[in-house]
Amino acid sequence: MLLHIGALALDVNSKQVTPWHKLAPRTRVLCTLLFVFAIVLTPNGHWWTWAIYGLALVGLLLLSRVTLSVLLKRLAVEFTFIGVVLLGTLFRSGGDVLWSWGPLQITTVGLTVLGSVTLKALLSLLMLNLLTLTTSVTALLHALLELRTPPLLVAILASMYSYISVLIGEFNAMRRAAESRNLMGSNRSIRLVVGNMIGALFIRTYERGNQVYQAMLSRGYQGLPPREKVPSGGQSDVVALSLTVILALLGQAIYWRR
Repeated sequence: MLLHIGALALDVNSKQVTPWHKLAPRTRVLCTLLFVFAIVLTPNGHWWTWAIYGLALVGLLLLSRVTLSVLLKRLAVEFTFIGVVLLGTLFRSGGDVLWSWGPLQITTVGLTVLGSVTLKALLSLLMLNLLTLTTSVTALLHALLELRTPPLLVAILASMYSYISVLIGEFNAMRRAAESRNLMGSNRSIRLVVGNMIGALFIRTYERGNQVYQAMLSRGYQGLPPREKVPSGGQSDVVALSLTVILALLGQAIYWRR
């Protein structure tokens, strides 16, 4: 996860000028939550519903001018973590058995569950990455406060974001020191060095984190970064929320008659 955050900035497309960027940050958060809930709560096997959501999401990605290379790199890292969970859904009992080997068997129900969960994860991650790529961190934190998120939780998120750069900086410094001493020559030595680095990293970042926090307090830190100028919201925000609700209901309406 460190490599994920260190290699890719969180808000590389936040300075674009598109209809999506003109929405207030709280509206973008609400649209994202509504869309993700509609995706996740869709029953397994509703392929046409996800097709409608996918087409709408592709249109939104093109409209917001997201950097596709960054988006794909993020998805690759995130699917590395959830791939094991997705694979576990394949071996579900029920339906016709298509393949079996000892206690393991692949059934029609397992394939349906695997495809459904994979589509849910893919569409949800695309929407969440769209939000974080096109909304600055400070605007996102203040949007959470406007939506009545507990201030303590928002302050924790702000501190995590502030300390991530400290953590990555310390890790890179230790890695350069190990490479300059020729300690990264083989796979075995790399594993040993990285294992020792992780332990030392915890101690060093704890000390650096305390120093950074004291420096932030001396500069007037009150729990959140200074607020930047963002759209205040208007008629376009109402239209965006209405379209999101209509899209969510349209996707579900295909299977209501059935």
